[in-house]
Amino acid sequence: MIYLYTDSSPNGYKITIALEELGLPYILKHVRIEKGENKLPEFLQLNPHGRIPVLVDESTDMTLFESAAILLYLASKTKQLLPEDFKSCWQAIMWLNFHASSVGPILGQRVHFELFATEENHTAVQRYRHLTEEAFATLNKRLCDHPFLAGDEYSIADIANFGWTHIARIIDFDFSHHEYLSAWHERIAVRPAVQRGIIIPEPATGP
Repeated sequence: MIYLYTDSSPNGYKITIALEELGLPYILKHVRIEKGENKLPEFLQLNPHGRIPVLVDESTDMTLFESAAILLYLASKTKQLLPEDFKSCWQAIMWLNFHASSVGPILGQRVHFELFATEENHTAVQRYRHLTEEAFATLNKRLCDHPFLAGDEYSIADIANFGWTHIARIIDFDFSHHEYLSAWHERIAVRPAVQRGIIIPEPATGP
């Protein structure tokens, strides 16, 4: 059995979407970050960094944290959501890493400084708005002549980046002026598995 420890966040939604896309049975363990449950000793045994998501797969005796690693694991385990074609496969991995190194960290810092920081930091807000725009523009350029980030196939790269564009829409980090990114987002958003994944364990809301 697969156990997923997660909360309502972009990083968590990546994995619920993937599991729903793959049709894998799993048991949900809701880790309520606002209550500090991610810092409890029993959770820190699974991820010493105290972050969600964490996936435990009893069938392979694997415990994994970091959403990109979990997505790669699920794709490897099922031979799905990662193109078989060598070039397309590495395009998917590259754009998965772009999400992990750029999109996620940049948007995460923007969320903090713009919505949750107790003291206003105009310089940081402007910096992360600029970096967000650069990241969105990079995705938009890739998608101007490719339906999906890996090329012609929907993959874990799309799931990973959608986790953050989904949240960006909810909190009004507008990217509607990026035509191809917006169209890609709408194509992903209507997938039935995506619609299920973004309400597990609960729908995200704004601040």
